[in-house]
Amino acid sequence: MGSWREIIDGIGERTEFGNARLVRDPRRKGGWTLLFEEVQQSYVDVTDPTYLSFEYTRRLGAVVDTMARTGAPLHVLHLGGGAFTMPRYVAATRPGSTQLVVERDRRLADFVRRVLPLPDDSGVTLEFGDARQVVSDIPASSYDLVIGDVYDAAEMPQSVSDVTFAAEVARILRADGVYAVNVADVAPLAFSRGQAATLRTAFEDVCLLVRPELLRGRRFGNVVFAAAKAPDRLPVARLAAILGRDRQPAQVVSGAGLDLLTAGTDPVVLP
Repeated sequence: MGSWREIIDGIGERTEFGNARLVRDPRRKGGWTLLFEEVQQSYVDVTDPTYLSFEYTRRLGAVVDTMARTGAPLHVLHLGGGAFTMPRYVAATRPGSTQLVVERDRRLADFVRRVLPLPDDSGVTLEFGDARQVVSDIPASSYDLVIGDVYDAAEMPQSVSDVTFAAEVARILRADGVYAVNVADVAPLAFSRGQAATLRTAFEDVCLLVRPELLRGRRFGNVVFAAAKAPDRLPVARLAAILGRDRQPAQVVSGAGLDLLTAGTDPVVLP
């Protein structure tokens, strides 16, 4: 497992946009946490990629699990790489999937892959660059699923938060495709409300997956959105069942509940 000092201090690297560190989890043989500028960014268990430690990744995993029949391969675009937690999960649960990961920090991706190599059969290819620009260059109807987890420090960049970007993601999805995006927020969820209103300009079916206490404004946390081009595409009941069994139970907000949450909120429009 390596020295105790390595377990505590981890393995560090200076990347293009800051300092990264991979730290072993002493409780799990294959567990590692990626910290960026000392903020926890990703967790991965290289011996069991289906183990999702961070709450928001389990929400994204629920979307992956309900996308299609069990085990069916998908064409997936990941915006943001991190420790490649979700690409590893897709590869393990849906063998044969083809996956493109867009990451702006080449040195970060190289560092993670050097310490925690991706499986040879992961189906992952990498493209380095700005997520907004890469998406604009992708042909229409290319993907079944787009997973958005793009962050600048602890915030979602404006470039991936507006109505134009939402429309571009919808354009590159197939007719029954789904966009799942992770958002960090704090009471009174002003940013999440704006994202809900924004996604609704480009997608017919939108829901958010969220802890009840976050909705009540009692904590900082993550909200995961699922958005589909087709009406009634999202399997809300199945998602609710999965989230209800989670060790940190969450709920699905859609339909009238989402109407209430977004009332009086304008979509994000960049100048």
